[in-house]
Amino acid sequence: MTVFKFVILAASLALSGCSAIFDKEVEWEYVQPDEYPVIRAVGYAPISAQHGDSMALKTIQAVKASKLDAYRELTEQVYGQKIEGNQQLSNLVLSDDGLKSSIQGVIRGAQVVKAYAVDDDTYVTELELDFKKVYNIYLSTARPKRIKQVNYY
Repeated sequence: MTVFKFVILAASLALSGCSAIFDKEVEWEYVQPDEYPVIRAVGYAPISAQHGDSMALKTIQAVKASKLDAYRELTEQVYGQKIEGNQQLSNLVLSDDGLKSSIQGVIRGAQVVKAYAVDDDTYVTELELDFKKVYNIYLSTARPKRIKQVNYY
């Protein structure tokens, strides 16, 4: 009976070892989503609060600030917002309560839809991020793949 077990064991090891001899070819295909969302964000900046000697300079800085605010909102929508909170007790009485948020990410492919002044003291920038454009930018840098077919030889 032990000889029979040895023959079975040797045969199974030999057959499993043969699979390493065969080579394989993997065919890949590119994955494309069914639909692409378009998200929008609005940024605001006060004109009179900007630093500058003239109203024109303050307006230019408000334009830039409102655009950055809109990008911050887009980043928040795409990547989310990290929230950190802390509380401190002193003699079982709440002595300090804090909340901190941060956003981090890279936005590519956004475009300004509108930029305009409101009420002569607020500048507004509206951005749009079309994920079809983001996907095309992504494809140009990192080609995502999935296995289409595997051929063994």
